[in-house]
Amino acid sequence: MDQSLHALNRFGLGARSGEARSLADGDPRGWLRAQLEPERALLPPDPRLPEPAGIVDVLAAQREAQRQAQRGGDAAAARTARQAFADLVRREGAAALDQRVRTDAPFLERLVAFWSNHLCVSAPAAPAVAAWAGHFERAAIRPHVLGRFEDMLRAATLHPAMLLYLDNTRSVGPDSQVGRATERRAAQQGGNGRGLNENHARELLELHTLGVGGGYTQTDVEAAARVLTGWTVDPGNGAANAMARPRLPGRQRPGAPVVSAAPVDGPSGSVFRPEIHEPGTKVVLGKRYGPDGAEEAEALVRDLARHPATAAFVATKLARHFVADEPPAAAVERLAAVFRDSGGDLLRVSLELVELEEAWDPAHRKLRTPQEWTVAALRAARAENFPPALLPVLRELRHPLWGPAAPKGFDDVTRAWADPDALMNRAELARTLAARLARGRAAVDPRLLLDVLDPADGGALAAMLADDSIAAEERFALALGGPAFQWR
Repeated sequence: MDQSLHALNRFGLGARSGEARSLADGDPRGWLRAQLEPERALLPPDPRLPEPAGIVDVLAAQREAQRQAQRGGDAAAARTARQAFADLVRREGAAALDQRVRTDAPFLERLVAFWSNHLCVSAPAAPAVAAWAGHFERAAIRPHVLGRFEDMLRAATLHPAMLLYLDNTRSVGPDSQVGRATERRAAQQGGNGRGLNENHARELLELHTLGVGGGYTQTDVEAAARVLTGWTVDPGNGAANAMARPRLPGRQRPGAPVVSAAPVDGPSGSVFRPEIHEPGTKVVLGKRYGPDGAEEAEALVRDLARHPATAAFVATKLARHFVADEPPAAAVERLAAVFRDSGGDLLRVSLELVELEEAWDPAHRKLRTPQEWTVAALRAARAENFPPALLPVLRELRHPLWGPAAPKGFDDVTRAWADPDALMNRAELARTLAARLARGRAAVDPRLLLDVLDPADGGALAAMLADDSIAAEERFALALGGPAFQWR
């Protein structure tokens, strides 16, 4: 096994042509460790990418334009608003994928992608989520990828994208000011009140921290949902429903707890509104929370991040991603021990990944996901960006950026991506990809792929790539669609 190529492909995002030779006389593990500098995760400000106020403005303008268009208003204004929204989504996606293609710290970028999928949001779920998805990765994931897990978890849990995606903007404490008022109105009008939504709490326990076997119960889910009530999005956000700025009842019933209506600013444009927060004490996993308002969610997130079950769950996912679909128990335990002992220090956990002998064992291998396959092909050809024309390729391969079909994120095992239809699509789309890579070049030398692959085929791939009787573009496509390029 070529250890340089292994470092570039297994831990990185795919080797660039000639890159392995530059590591051959060096230290592949040292090359990986050198990337793990927290400041390298923070990219320079990009004026093309909006901050929260800009995202709020785009969504508010889109909603207002739609309202006006429905009333027979200015259709041109509606088109302008739709274009502004589409441009925002396009710029965010292009910036993220370009970074993966051109980075000289691919291990670090793989970690960003891993955590973005672990604490995922899904852009197709709603336009508002699509607008916030890029900022979610930039603000909630990237700054903490080599920091403490609890800081990342807090930023992700309370980010507008997550609050919208998992319906926390729809969750109202049953005994909050707004909850009691809406229940009274519903009783008078014969309708249903607006109540507790458990989606965010359930995924926080099941998918983000403890895991399915982490020891929580339905009672814990309900209590956690009550803790999270009150956290919603900036009321200027057109995608937020009435929960973002609810009407307060004119009078409270005698003896009801008085809740201040003063909002508390959260991360990235989220806001805590006491009038929809469930008052009183809640008990999750035997620990009491409240009545502390906004601080309850932060305390819950911190405790979940430090729970022993979280260490085991996170370690299993990391070992599955970097070692094997069925990761060795010893590798999982080593990662879990570092996670527990360090209080969730992701820098130390990432350094431990590099030292895992199982991650360097050639007996283990991982099938590239469609995103990884496409990015690796671009890196192999030394591309400097991710061509927008290739975005449909990711959709056809069922792996659009920030677009998992469910809150568990995209699967990280071979069976999810190796069904006959999926592999046939890769083979067919390899031609599209090869044609795109050849466009604008005087010639494409397919033999450059020998710099990025380590096939165990007795030289068959090398012979095919050197065969001038086959068109260069066709040889490139055959290599991209062939078995050697599917694995990392």
